[in-house]
Amino acid sequence: MHDRIRAVIANTAKLPVPPGGIGDGDSLHALGLTSMTTVSLMLALEDAFEVEFPDALLSAQTFGSVASIAAALQSIQAHPQ
Repeated sequence: MHDRIRAVIANTAKLPVPPGGIGDGDSLHALGLTSMTTVSLMLALEDAFEVEFPDALLSAQTFGSVASIAAALQSIQAHPQ
């Protein structure tokens, strides 16, 4: 799942770091993720994983790292709405 998230980040956020250079716990915001790219990333993740992020997960923390995104996606998949 983490590699798939990295691929979505690479295709959406256009960070100055190659996908393989992003560690699970690295701050995506410190790497250049902006509020505008966060929205694009959220939409791309919803498409890629066929989920919808609930309002409770729409925060900078959710999209702060590969690990936090993975945790949010696993939570959504475990408890579909």
